Formats: sequence, C-alpha cells, structure tokens
Amino acid sequence: MPQYYHITTMGCQMNKYDSNHIRQLLQNSGFLPADIPDNADLILINTCTVRAKAQQKAFSLLGRMVSLKKRRPDLILGITGCIAQQEGPDLIKRFPGLDLVLGTREIGRITEILETIKDDRKKVVATNIELKPISPVNYNGFFKGQVKSYISIMEGCNNFCSYCIVPYVRGREISCPPKEILKEAKNLISQGVKEITLLGQNVNSYSWGEKKEINFPMLLKTLSRLDGLLRIRFTTSHPKDLSDDLIHCFGELDNLCPHIHLPFQAGSNKVLKLMNRGYSRERYMELINRLREVKPDIAVTSDVMVGFPKETDEDFQMTLDLINKMEFDNLFSFKYSDRKGTLAEKMSGKIDKDEISFRLDVLQQVQKGITLKKNKTLEGKKVEILVEGDSKRGGQFTGRTGTNKIVNFNCNNNIIGQLVEVDIEYAFVNSLKGVLIGSDN
Repeated sequence: MPQYYHITTMGCQMNKYDSNHIRQLLQNSGFLPADIPDNADLILINTCTVRAKAQQKAFSLLGRMVSLKKRRPDLILGITGCIAQQEGPDLIKRFPGLDLVLGTREIGRITEILETIKDDRKKVVATNIELKPISPVNYNGFFKGQVKSYISIMEGCNNFCSYCIVPYVRGREISCPPKEILKEAKNLISQGVKEITLLGQNVNSYSWGEKKEINFPMLLKTLSRLDGLLRIRFTTSHPKDLSDDLIHCFGELDNLCPHIHLPFQAGSNKVLKLMNRGYSRERYMELINRLREVKPDIAVTSDVMVGFPKETDEDFQMTLDLINKMEFDNLFSFKYSDRKGTLAEKMSGKIDKDEISFRLDVLQQVQKGITLKKNKTLEGKKVEILVEGDSKRGGQFTGRTGTNKIVNFNCNNNIIGQLVEVDIEYAFVNSLKGVLIGSDN
C-alpha cells in the first residue's frame, strides 16, 4: 500500500529548493505526493526564522498539524528548515506530537531517518550543522513541465550581520562542487527547464578549489554556455563582495538576466556599522552606478530594514534619501525584530513598535511611487518575456521580463516555456498588462 507525503514550505527560495530535494528523495523511496495534509502519512513543515512573523506563522501551522495527529496517531509529523535547526529538541517539548526535527544540513538523510522512526517508533532530532551541502538528487521527470527552477550553489554565511540568524541556522559558508552544479543544471534543462536561479546566502563569495581558482563569475560563464538554458538569475548578493568581474558579466553574458537583488538594509553609515554590513552608503551607491554603467537597463531590487536599534529619525531620513536617489525597481522592506542569539538582540536603544510601523509605512509609500513611475515608462514599449504559465487572474498567460517584472497577456495558443515579445499597454505597481506581438488576441 503506497504512503503519501505533504510538505508545506515557508520562507525563501532556498527553502523551496530544499523542499524539492526532499520530495525527490521521498518519491525515490516510494512515497507519493498528497494534495492536502489530511490525506498524508507524512507531514513536513519547512520553516523560516529570519523574521519573527515567519516564525509565528510556522508555530501556528504546527499547532494545527499536532491537532490532526491526535486524530491520526500513526501520522508522522516533522519540522525542518531554520526553526528546526535553531530550536532543536525544544520543539519536541513544546509540541509533543512532533516525531521529527530535521536541521538544514540533515535533509539528505530524510529517508534513513524515517526508517528509524517507523521501526523504533521513537522521536528523532537531527541537527548536525557541520555536514556538507546536499548533493543533487534526481527523480526522473520531477521537473517536467516546469519553466524555471533553482540550484543551490553554496550553503551558509560567514558575515554575521548583527541582526541575522542565518549563520547560526545555515552554518558557515561551503560552496558546492562545480561538476555537481553543472550536472544538476543539465538535468533540469533535459526536463524542459528554461530558466535557472542560482541560490546561496551570499553567491558573490562562491569559490572552489584548493586555491579558490573557480569563483562566481567563472561559474556563471560556464553555465551560460549550456545549450537550452535561456535565462540565468542569481540571489542573494552581498554588496561587500560584489566584484568588478561579476558586474561585467551583466554586459558580457546574453542569457544572464539584467536584474540584481542587492540588499542595502539601511541608508545611514552609523546604522550600517551597527549592523556589521561591511560597506558604506557611498560604496553601495557607487556599486549601483557601476552596474548601470555596464548595463543601463538593469533592474535593481533590494532589502531594507526599519527600526534597527539606535536608528534615529535622521538615520531613517538618510535611508529615504538613498531610496530616492537610487530609484530601485522594487524593495522588500521589513520591520526589525529581535532574533535569538544575535548581537542586535542584546543592543540597547530599541525603537518603539508604533514608530517602526510608522516609518515602514512612509518608506513603502515612497517606494510604491518610484516603482509605479518606473513601470509606467514601459507603457507603449516592447518587452521580451519568458512565458511561465497561467496567470492568477485567470484566462491569461503570465511571464516575466529579464528585469523580473510580471507581465499578463491573452493568448489562445500554448506558448508556455517560450520567449515571446509583448507590447505593454498598462503598468501597475505589481505587474504589467500587455498584448502578444503577432497575435490577434
């Protein structure tokens, strides 16, 4: 009798990649996917703890799944991802219905660990963070029908920004072997994937070899030559490690998308120093200007945090000033929240929550205006998009420009996975509406 699994994924693209890795391992061992948790014999929740809101959401879902397990005692319930790594055995104490706590470096052992749980009916906590990054796994046809996918090229982070939990829950930086990355890319392309996003906590610091002779720009150039790979993206970049060689890749590689996500986090040098970011506002703006010199049409998106300890109104105004000067295509903005074990958790000068909410609202309104203005410049222009599938609006197709802007349009033919040209009719804050060139639709 077949067994069924259900995975809920929260958080970043790395978590999505890890969930796909687990799915393939489970399906190779005979499990089948279940559409809802109620139909599953195994439920896994892949979690994020980078921000307090994500952690609260994960605990809420876990509580509901524990209630389901009370009605079905034979169900195996597990948690993986960053919360699992951070909290470890404490999760078993808090949620007695849990059977498995699986750390971020342990996911490659999932099938072995499940056998232990089934045979011995005992709970397992596996959180060894010293293990090497997972090796590629292949369940034949798993990615068939998908236009885009991810490859993790490195794991962990050595930067220790004062607010960030990542080095503690993802471990220290370890790069993956180039041969494995190439093998994984070729496997994806063979199944019809047209766009690959390279993942890492800091892809800019990727290196391989005893003398670190292979760096990230070299890896990009090698991948760019693969037949059938229409687009390459990468995330996330750290400004302090953005080299001139990498900047030049945007001008040299035709299938490297003209988009970079480069978090700046704060516009005040005082706050950047408290954050231990390793660069100044002046250096950050210099990098953006350099990128735009090499690739004038490049889209730049970023992360920014408001309400960091000791952030004055003057510091916040400097952040707004940087946003207005740099005119990002989009921003992912967040409220500061204490993360257990970080240096910032112990800092004095915490900002009032109402003030943080006010600053975030002001910042988001400023960026909303900039994003809409930039999108409006595309009205009446022709753009190339990679068609990804059906639009959420229904009755339309959707795709993205090389600059990572969503475009919705009508078409009666199945053109998923193709590069097509679209005339932009209307621009909104979060998407564009267009007409397929050469179509009567």
